[in-house]
Amino acid sequence: MSTAPRRRRPDRTGGAVTGPAEFDVAGPAAVDPPVRTADRPAPPVRAGAAERAVLRLARPYLGRLVGAGLLAAATEFAGLALMATATWLLMSAAGRPPLDRLTVAIVAVRALAISRGVLRYTERLAGHDAVLRMITDVRARVFATLAARRARAPRSGDALSRLVSDVEAVQDLLLRVLVPGAAAVLVSVVAVGGAVLISPPAAAVLAAGLLVAGLALPVLATALTRRSAAELAPLRGALAADAVDLTHGAADLAAFGATDSALDAATGRARRLARLERRLAAAGFAVDAAGTLVAGLTAGAVVLVALAADVPGVLVGVLAVGTLSAVEIALALVGAARQRTQLGAGLTRVAALLGDTTTAPTTPPADATATAPTIPPDGATAAAPSAPPAGTGRAGEGGPEAIRAEAYEVRLDEVTVRYRAGAAPALDRVTLDLPPGRRVAVVGPSGAGKSTLAAVLTGAVRPEGGRATVGGRDLAAYAEDELPRVVGGLLAEAYVFHATVRENLLLGRPGAGEEELAAAAAAAGLLDWVRAQPAGWDTVVGEEGGQLSGGQRQRLALARALLAAPPVLVLDEPTEGLDPAAADAVLASALAATPAAHSVLLISHRLTGLVGLDEIVVLDAGRVVQRGRHADLVAAPGWYRDQWLLQEAAERGYLALTP
Repeated sequence: MSTAPRRRRPDRTGGAVTGPAEFDVAGPAAVDPPVRTADRPAPPVRAGAAERAVLRLARPYLGRLVGAGLLAAATEFAGLALMATATWLLMSAAGRPPLDRLTVAIVAVRALAISRGVLRYTERLAGHDAVLRMITDVRARVFATLAARRARAPRSGDALSRLVSDVEAVQDLLLRVLVPGAAAVLVSVVAVGGAVLISPPAAAVLAAGLLVAGLALPVLATALTRRSAAELAPLRGALAADAVDLTHGAADLAAFGATDSALDAATGRARRLARLERRLAAAGFAVDAAGTLVAGLTAGAVVLVALAADVPGVLVGVLAVGTLSAVEIALALVGAARQRTQLGAGLTRVAALLGDTTTAPTTPPADATATAPTIPPDGATAAAPSAPPAGTGRAGEGGPEAIRAEAYEVRLDEVTVRYRAGAAPALDRVTLDLPPGRRVAVVGPSGAGKSTLAAVLTGAVRPEGGRATVGGRDLAAYAEDELPRVVGGLLAEAYVFHATVRENLLLGRPGAGEEELAAAAAAAGLLDWVRAQPAGWDTVVGEEGGQLSGGQRQRLALARALLAAPPVLVLDEPTEGLDPAAADAVLASALAATPAAHSVLLISHRLTGLVGLDEIVVLDAGRVVQRGRHADLVAAPGWYRDQWLLQEAAERGYLALTP
């Protein structure tokens, strides 16, 4: 099943059809609702500003990074000194001098060769230690920002690209741009200083060659690669999203007849990416060839100038080889410039998210309530700033336990929800009263608006008309981190993480003990299975609960909802995937485990098990067509009685065939 965010869309009957948002025929611009101020993406960030924003996070590790830079410079200097000393040794040995004149040079060559390897290892160790510590912070900040963008989260593949590829751009900025660039500049200065001691005119030529290699060529490399490099990170993000859509969303694509168009779009992006990379490779080859030419010409010019200045032959050889080594080190600035250009788009995307965590408003303005509904990713909720409820103080005061101990009345008054202007409403003037302790079921055919009703209660959808209140407060008055603790539960397509049973359950109540876990699992009918596993609570459930059956996955999600125990518990198809007998037992157990003062809104296709509920609301095409208790609805003509008779007959046949 696709992990892409899903959007409810009206069908011809006025109900809601679920489809992947990114494959909507009208395109995102036609279906995306207005975005609240808090959810708008940050304004574009320039490359220089992006680098500064990222480097501010490196301040705690500045000492480690400076140390890594000095070690890199020492490594390059050891290489340069090794080449110069070895050249002097070989040319001097050709004249067969006494051995004692060569002893120091022999020892120096050995020491420099060994120290070069040791320094390189130490530099990589220090640099990676600092950078990995830093990108841990960066990745946590990026994840927090992506999680907070409830109303307009990026597609899952693009989010993965931001968390992996774009954050790795921060690592490359430090390890492949700043550290080697600083080392190259420092060693180039030392090389020119050493050449001055031998021949000032030769040193001037060397300085000119190093300026061409370390300044002109990097500028040229930047100019040749800037335009193509700017497209790389967004294109890779889009291609990652395509890969996720084509694998996890294969069934949805086939259902909407969008497989061919999705494949064509992905293929086009892949070809575009390949062309860009070929273009960058060609530009890199041209600049590298120019760098090699500059190194050779500089070395030749240094030799000619040194000979004209009557420099001894051995030192001329040292200058020639030293020049080649120095220019090669300076050419690292070309690689750094090219790398910096290619990292620009990724750094900009990261900096925009880092800016969200520090500058984006945490609460939307007072006029955040829009006329069109806003639908965040599955399971997320959106809300506006909080305000104290009348007479009760601020909800959430005292923590989650205090919230669970309170009682909240839910009222929907003539609520209307429309997903598109001019389309039939998904909910049409629906009224519902859910006082504390009341159990209400919402039933109806597919597309009747049941899940939309749950989305209104959880704040995922804002009504176009009417009023929705919880605890006497309008839903829009709750902060986005406050409403889920008041209204929550098991919603459609509840996510199960690739973690242990214990970790998945603790998402509902992080501080729960094993007795509370066992009680919630028992109420959901999962405890016997957990105890039968060799690892018990530490059993890993796999990606999206892939190691569980459909029924076990649903029970796990239900147990998490029961463990959270919000004052208003919403259960959307809690027994989906279970056989009739198990479904009845689990539903009865879950309702019995809900505190008496907590209200329950149950959404179900199955009508068995609703006998003891306080009220049953029948929706059809977004309207309430029947309401009452089970006995009253069964006795009256209508959809409920017809569906009850059909389900009874079907389940009798199912049970008769069950051994």
